[in-house]
Amino acid sequence: MATPSTKLIMAADDSPEILDLIVEVLEAEGYRVVTTEDPLDVDAILRVGPDLVILDHMLEDGEGSGWALLEEMRRQPLTSRLPVVVCTGAARRVAEHAALLQRLEASVVLKPFDIDDLVAAVAAAWPGADARPLAAAASSVVG
Repeated sequence: MATPSTKLIMAADDSPEILDLIVEVLEAEGYRVVTTEDPLDVDAILRVGPDLVILDHMLEDGEGSGWALLEEMRRQPLTSRLPVVVCTGAARRVAEHAALLQRLEASVVLKPFDIDDLVAAVAAAWPGADARPLAAAASSVVG
């Protein structure tokens, strides 16, 4: 099983302060972290090739939203099994869409979050599952 230091996490949040905290916490746990304040799309995720994505952009509906991205990720073969942690302050929206989030296999950490909850959600993404990096998974699908 891969160690945290071999895992690359891509975090997207519109708050630079939250991103800084995520980087500080997860790098201290041995993960590698890349961040963006811009909304993500599947192509951006594929360019980076992370082992896990942390999303915040869950409040809006429609194209470019976290909801749309998560659904698109699950439709694409190269991102369909990529672990996702939704880190959001939209507690009511998360509660309203709990079944959808479960169907889309997304973990949720509500803001304001306890650092231990974030670390636990990230660590739980690979409990004995196929822990290959996205690039390795992509080569096995293509090749």
